[in-house]
Amino acid sequence: MKAVIQRVAECSVTIDNQIVANIQKGLLVLIGIEDADNKEDSIWLTAKIANLRIFNDEDEVMNLSLKDVGGDMIIVSQFTLHASTKKGNRPSYLKASKPEIAIPLYESFIQQMETELGKKVQTGQFGADMKVSLLNDGPVTIIIDTKNKE
Repeated sequence: MKAVIQRVAECSVTIDNQIVANIQKGLLVLIGIEDADNKEDSIWLTAKIANLRIFNDEDEVMNLSLKDVGGDMIIVSQFTLHASTKKGNRPSYLKASKPEIAIPLYESFIQQMETELGKKVQTGQFGADMKVSLLNDGPVTIIIDTKNKE
């Protein structure tokens, strides 16, 4: 699984001119799933993201997690995170899982994150044409790949 985590001052997701998710202080998590991903990847990634210390403490040092600051989260499926640009100029998405594999793992990721945070998270809609609007706070953007746990 690949994730792009952005600390946001505000974020929303719109589908067909309808706002389906909207938060203030928190995280936008773009998640990409490939066939090699599994439940263990999901469990490891949710714990890592929920506990990332990327929010400022009283001394303006990034020392607090989303849990610590009581922030909210939006999770958006993003198959393009698995784009291969090795050959030519048109990205290949062969590594991205098909919906029948990706959707159950995406839904499991959401449930696991809600358990980890102890509250509901907001989401986009898998496979939909979404408009994501955000005000990146910092800017702070972290990329995590469960196949490269550094």
